[in-house]
Amino acid sequence: MAQIKSEAAYRAALRRIDELLPLTGDDVQEDDPNMLELDMLSDMVEEYEDVHYPIGKPELPDIIKLRMYERNLTQNSVAQLLGISPSRMSELMHGKMEPSYRLSRALCKKLDISPAVVLGL
Repeated sequence: MAQIKSEAAYRAALRRIDELLPLTGDDVQEDDPNMLELDMLSDMVEEYEDVHYPIGKPELPDIIKLRMYERNLTQNSVAQLLGISPSRMSELMHGKMEPSYRLSRALCKKLDISPAVVLGL
């Protein structure tokens, strides 16, 4: 399969995808030339982005910050919710400590954080 080899080609592919999207609705056949081109360009863009714009795994402190933002919580209120001291919460938020089993369970249950994220998987 062809590859996107430059940033300019990547941007051109994104523009072409934007042009093709309105032409490929739910009622379009899979063998439609626009659908085939869109599918091919999408695969090429995905491959380019995987190399040049990789998305890393989320870190636990980042997920906790997201939950705090979503629920309008402060670091102190999260510490209280989890049953730990504010200083332990600070250590957790700065990556200076790993959560214990009890704290890991509390993060999963009380902040609805995936066990995979808590365990770093």
